Amino acid sequence: MAELFEFTQGSAPLLVSIPHDGTEVPADLLARMTPEGSNLPDTDFHVSRLYSFLDDLGASRIVARVSRYVVDLNRDPTGTSLYPGADTTGLCPTTTFDRQEIYRPGQQPSADEVQQRVSEFFVPYHLRLQEELERLVARHHCAVLFDAHSIRSRVPRFFEGLLPDLNLGTAAGQSADPEVAARAFAVLRDNDAGYSAVRDGRFQGGYITRHYGAPSRGISALQLELSQKNYMVETPPFEFSEERADRLRPTLRHLLQVCRQWAEQRAGS
Repeated sequence: MAELFEFTQGSAPLLVSIPHDGTEVPADLLARMTPEGSNLPDTDFHVSRLYSFLDDLGASRIVARVSRYVVDLNRDPTGTSLYPGADTTGLCPTTTFDRQEIYRPGQQPSADEVQQRVSEFFVPYHLRLQEELERLVARHHCAVLFDAHSIRSRVPRFFEGLLPDLNLGTAAGQSADPEVAARAFAVLRDNDAGYSAVRDGRFQGGYITRHYGAPSRGISALQLELSQKNYMVETPPFEFSEERADRLRPTLRHLLQVCRQWAEQRAGS
């Protein structure tokens, strides 16, 4: 696989990470998957397309090309659960969100294979992410890391009923400066399109948010989990809806503008 991720360096103290957008799977691994697994149904489909305005904001961005079924870039590489006691998928998941088997019988990855995938796919993404954060902090004295995600609006395995439209995660307030977290959530809560919003609900931020968010060192990390029904069709073939996306994008743009402006204010103080 030639490219594990796409990286674009921007001028603003804002880095957008999109770790679950990827759909590429090595051919030998794909041959071991079930038909259900090879459809990659738990992909954060079209998220990079949804955030098509990032260049306008001067944001840096890193977008995974490899599927989360190869290795999940937003899980703790040690295998520690992000939500102890709650059901979740692992570092190299073996079942889909609907509990369907991803691999054919006897084809699940071994512990050694999991570690090999971490070295080959997980580590390069995170090294680049870390390097860019360090560059931004060195240049601006602060940075906002925005981790962009989406999920089907109904996944009984993880939550009851219908997921709110906009789910902001700040690791219960630990991963971001209180001021930028409050400003960000105000944008979502008071949006003009009537979307529902919640902060630190079922989704409080994954490994990326929790690992890199360090307000005391000038890095504020936030995760946004979007309900997919607001920009795409949630069933195969998972088509993108430009009409729905156009309705959603102003809120997302405003959100990231607020994050950027806050960081620029901090940098200039």
